[in-house]
Amino acid sequence: MHLRKMISLVAVAGIMAGCTSTGGVRQPSGPETVAPEKALVLPPPGGPSIVSVVERKRGNGVEQTISLFTSSSVPGQNFLKAQFLGASGANRGTGNAGFSMINESGIAREVARSVPGVPMGTSATFLQNSYGPFGYASGRSRAGDTCIYAWQQIRSSASANTQARNFGMIQLRLRLCDARASERQLLGIVYGYTVTGTFDGEIWNPYGNPSPADAALGSTGQPIYPDEGGYRASPMPIGYEPAPAIASRPRTAPVRSAPASQPSQNIAPLPAPIGPRVPLPGEAPQTSAKPIPAEAPVQQSARAIGVTVPSPDCIGDAAMTAACRK
Repeated sequence: MHLRKMISLVAVAGIMAGCTSTGGVRQPSGPETVAPEKALVLPPPGGPSIVSVVERKRGNGVEQTISLFTSSSVPGQNFLKAQFLGASGANRGTGNAGFSMINESGIAREVARSVPGVPMGTSATFLQNSYGPFGYASGRSRAGDTCIYAWQQIRSSASANTQARNFGMIQLRLRLCDARASERQLLGIVYGYTVTGTFDGEIWNPYGNPSPADAALGSTGQPIYPDEGGYRASPMPIGYEPAPAIASRPRTAPVRSAPASQPSQNIAPLPAPIGPRVPLPGEAPQTSAKPIPAEAPVQQSARAIGVTVPSPDCIGDAAMTAACRK
């Protein structure tokens, strides 16, 4: 009987404790939107701008899809995808992501899925940005839009992995289509983006050990110039260099020069005189001028047109004289 009472008391206490505890609402771990400033990879200054950032936390890392501004008729959205893989232990996500390596068939499927309807060709040129080598494919749509799809894997070298460290990995994907930009302009985004994400713990460093200093620093016979082109080996004159030659101008109409007594200035040419020159007041008439040959006289009768004005002698009573009547 005593044991039954003890069991009953424990059951009642458990029921009462369950009734008095406060319940909480928990959202399952899944993709969520974060602020653009929390993006793990940022595009270069000047764009393209970030539209939204969707983040998914994994048990061994974080994945982000960074949507970028798109001005193209090609279906789909421009984006930057970043996948950080490293067993930090701080994330409570939905399972672990696999360490999948880059292979040709996988990249071909990604390109076809990300840039549908555009024939893309993979570049065979070895290229490298600040984070290491990368590859890309480019193409042009029927409407004339230029598209590129770039991929990069940031991981420490194999020699560093043997030291039981630098096991982290970063996978990057970039899809860009634009109606006005060229392939070279879009490729500049790959050289200009910045990876801002880091890993917790030194053993997950994906960048490897820092590079040593250049051997030319402090050495004799190794000049270092402020620009890439360097300076000319020939001696340079002190001061300014002669100005470049001015291109020849097209010929213009000749101008008349002013008399020596007047300041020199450009005077537009005057038209050639027509007919004999009329002498100025006080100037002797020209004797060398040839008279204009007279033409044959033309007989014609002239008659007054309009009202005849009388002479002053034919006004008043004198108008009746015989001389005024003619």
